[in-house]
Amino acid sequence: MKKNPEPFIDGIEVPRRVPALHAERRRRQLLVLLPLFALPAAWARSQTNGGFVEVWKSPTCGCCEDWVAHLESNGFKMRTHDAGNTDARQRLEMPPRYGACHSASIAGYAIEGHVPAREIRRLLNERPVAIGLAVQAMPIGSRGMDGLAYGPRKDAYEVVLVAKNGSASTYQRY
Repeated sequence: MKKNPEPFIDGIEVPRRVPALHAERRRRQLLVLLPLFALPAAWARSQTNGGFVEVWKSPTCGCCEDWVAHLESNGFKMRTHDAGNTDARQRLEMPPRYGACHSASIAGYAIEGHVPAREIRRLLNERPVAIGLAVQAMPIGSRGMDGLAYGPRKDAYEVVLVAKNGSASTYQRY
């Protein structure tokens, strides 16, 4: 570091740079900015670990209530409506052929039927360009259809990713 030969120029004291103070100022600036870099990760976590799910279902459907309880026990916040399933499906642009006993929406995606929380988290982490996820029909053993009333039976089923053009591909097999 080049030193001023005189501590004064034209009668004004010239402050000398002290490397330790400069480094400390830099450190403080970085500490202030650090949370800004964490915001996208925090937002993603909020969507996957406690994201808000809005559900439209029949008021008398027990499996729908069990599916809602499954999502709540996995950290999702729920808002349920005891009507409007068909209207919600149409509004969310989910093709009727993937229709089930309840429709849901989270972070701009449609969720149709007994989709496990694990696959919803995966969807929110991966963020594919898609309408959402669906489990067709009501397979025994799927989340919501897995209570004591169904016994030990577990049917094989698929969670499908429904593309914007209405086609679907296997997202996960159970």
